[in-house]
Amino acid sequence: MDPSLQTLLDRQEIDQLLTGYANAVDDRDWDRLGSVFAPDAQLDYRSAGGIRGGFPEVRQWLSEVLPLFAWTQHLVVNRTVTVEPGGEAARARSDFYNPNEMVVDGQPWLFVVGGRYHDHLQRLPVGWRITRRVEETLWWHHPMPGLPPTPYPLADDALG
Repeated sequence: MDPSLQTLLDRQEIDQLLTGYANAVDDRDWDRLGSVFAPDAQLDYRSAGGIRGGFPEVRQWLSEVLPLFAWTQHLVVNRTVTVEPGGEAARARSDFYNPNEMVVDGQPWLFVVGGRYHDHLQRLPVGWRITRRVEETLWWHHPMPGLPPTPYPLADDALG
């Protein structure tokens, strides 16, 4: 296959993967995350007040935390994808805008978050999968109770 065509196909598949993540978490379809992340993926959500760990542990955490919200809407935009020479690995950086609603003291509470996902991807026999993700939460507005007024800084070892 023409290398330029293969690069376009790879970028399209990776783009669908990034969208697939947003759809899976907003639909609360935790099993579908297995078609986004490699089974041994390492994920870091500490800048959002979350955890760092292997995919199974983080999937469990997401399944416990996100249902606290009545709804979420993960918009993943401004994607930059670089397929490494050889075509078996890639890196992606994408921005996210994420409004969430929960009920606090009987009233609707809109919590809006923005930031970036930093992803490493690998071409596996089943297709492209994220093998490493770091969420870099850059800002939030009207944080839910218990969170500080500004997001947690990235850990020094996060993007390493």
